[in-house]
Formats: sequence, structure tokens, C-alpha cells
Amino acid sequence: MSVRPEVVEVTDKTELVDAAGRRLVETVVAAQRDRGTASIVLTGGSNGIALLEWLRDNGSQIDWRSVDIWFGDDRFVPDDDDERNHGQAREALLDHVDVDPARVFAMAPSDGEFGDDIDAAATDYARLLQERGDGGSTPAFDVHLLGMGGEGHINSLFPHTDALAERERTVVAVEDSPKPPPRRITLTVPAVTRARQVWFLVAGADKAEATAAGVGGGDPAAWPCASVGGTEATVWFVDAAASADL
Repeated sequence: MSVRPEVVEVTDKTELVDAAGRRLVETVVAAQRDRGTASIVLTGGSNGIALLEWLRDNGSQIDWRSVDIWFGDDRFVPDDDDERNHGQAREALLDHVDVDPARVFAMAPSDGEFGDDIDAAATDYARLLQERGDGGSTPAFDVHLLGMGGEGHINSLFPHTDALAERERTVVAVEDSPKPPPRRITLTVPAVTRARQVWFLVAGADKAEATAAGVGGGDPAAWPCASVGGTEATVWFVDAAASADL
């Protein structure tokens, strides 16, 4: 990882979302003050969606028209499928704030312009990243939000998989995700580690072992959470149960 992780320990999920939300507002406002714009990579999962709901009610300081919204991964399913991270993000936040639709970069669904060609959809997302990049193959995102599975997976990067081992492409198609649905599009380690800040949102006793591996520098092939960090900050927001093994 690029920098030593910072651990923000809280009592429960409610405090976790509040702590991350307040800091995210401060970070985005500061980026907009300094550069006129900001970029966030969203994550799905219960904590990620709860954070978006928090921002809907508490994010009025952010100039949403000047934010680029990206996605760390998404399920390659029809656009109206309830499992789409993009759809969940719209319902939780994006349909309720004044975002610029041209600056919301959703990954293509299986019934989109590329049809069932998941590789073409992944390649196109990499193209979008490069077009918006600032001298690299992706933008230097201000914050890349990450949830985490009990086995340490992040985005759709699972232990001991080719997608996790990828070091050239910024976006890849996943055909055999061990967590359904099997077909997904995901940002890779090189894309995540371009972010200025990488934040983990982790709650629950079932995440304690993975949290300890991620914070403590475990084997990246076995613990995907240990394979990424931000260029300026890596922050773990963890509740008491998830931090039990630290």
C-alpha cells in the first residue's frame, strides 16, 4: 500500500456512516475549493448505500454539479435489475441531488449499447477513465470508496483471481465471480491505487479477520483489501466488531 493506513474506530454502523459522511463532505468541498472540481468512486453494499443516503440528507455543502461520479464495479445485468450498483446509487442519492448527468459514469448494463459483450463494455469504461484522466490511465480520484467482503474482496476483485492479479488494464470483465451474479465489470488494482484517498467502510464481526489483514499488510493475493491504498491517505472506517482483531 502507498501510505500507512489510518483507522477510524467507531461503535456501530450508524456512527461509521456519520464519520465517513462528514469527512467525505469536507474532502470534496476542499477539492472543489482547490481545483474547482472533485471525483468520487462509489461502492455498493449496505455501508456504501447507507453513506449515499446520508449524503442525500447532509451533503448540501457539496457543489454536486462539479463532481465526477464513478463506480468501482457493477453487475453486468439489465439496467433495471435491483442488483445494479448504479440503480441503487440513483435511488439513494443521485436522483435527489443536482448532479450533472454527463458527469455520472455508469458501467454499461447487459442490455445497453454493447449488448451481452461484457469485454466491450469493460473496454469502453477504461476509455472513459483515460479520457477523463490527468496524465495517467485514470483520473486521480479524490476518494475511492470501498466496501469489503468477509474474505477481503473489494470491488469485484476476489482472492486468487486473474482480475485481482491484473496490473496493466484499469478495467476488466469478470465472468465467474464467486459471489453472484457471476458477470461483473470492475476497476482493477492499478485504477484504485491512482486515487488520492482510498476509504474502506467495514462493519460486522465477519469482517474482523479481513480487516486485520488489510490494515496489517496481509498477503495481497489472499486478501484483496491488502492490495490497495491511496497516494495520500488510506482510511479504514470500522465498527467495534470489525476492529476486534486489530
